[in-house]
Amino acid sequence: MLRRAAVLLVTLFLALTATAQAHATGYRYWSFWDFDGGHWTYATQGPATARPSDGDVQGFRFSVSEDSADATKPRGTTSFAAICARTPAQDGKKRVALVIDFGTAADAPSGERPPAGRTACARVSADATTADALASVAKPLRYDTNALLCAIAGYPRTGCGEQVSGGKNDTKDTTAPGATAAPDSADKNDSGPTVGLFAGAGAIALLGAAAVWQARRRRHD
Repeated sequence: MLRRAAVLLVTLFLALTATAQAHATGYRYWSFWDFDGGHWTYATQGPATARPSDGDVQGFRFSVSEDSADATKPRGTTSFAAICARTPAQDGKKRVALVIDFGTAADAPSGERPPAGRTACARVSADATTADALASVAKPLRYDTNALLCAIAGYPRTGCGEQVSGGKNDTKDTTAPGATAAPDSADKNDSGPTVGLFAGAGAIALLGAAAVWQARRRRHD
């Protein structure tokens, strides 16, 4: 009896885990980062309003993620001195080091392959935004009607912040929020896979306790 109960519990747990994973939701988009204090931090504003200073390092990463906490950081060189070594300072201009990470094949839309990552030193006017700096070194850029950054250097060819569910290439719709921001504004009332998994685990624990109690009762009858 106990062996049967254990098999049942394992089967239920695996089923609940698979269901939780199948309903995991993310977004495929370009995230925007600041390199500060020796590490990447998710930018608090979009590139169209951010105004970096001379010597700043900023990054963009294309990936599938659920929110800003889950977003994947840019890879590659982060040294301003290395990135801008061949771009001398100029009066009235500022230099911004950009790290552009096109992501992995797993993050790519169906039928596309990510280009190799690159770095670039943008020398722009002193009041330029990050979007201005990016446009000076990584055209063509593509934006949607909501100012969401859809493509850098033409990648990806199509799509823009689309929702992905049940697998990285299973596209459902285009609902990612504003420019390069992680989709934190998605519906927070959805309990999500984590809550569902914990609830399922609780149910399994109750079933297990009941099975053990029943087995012990039968032994004493």
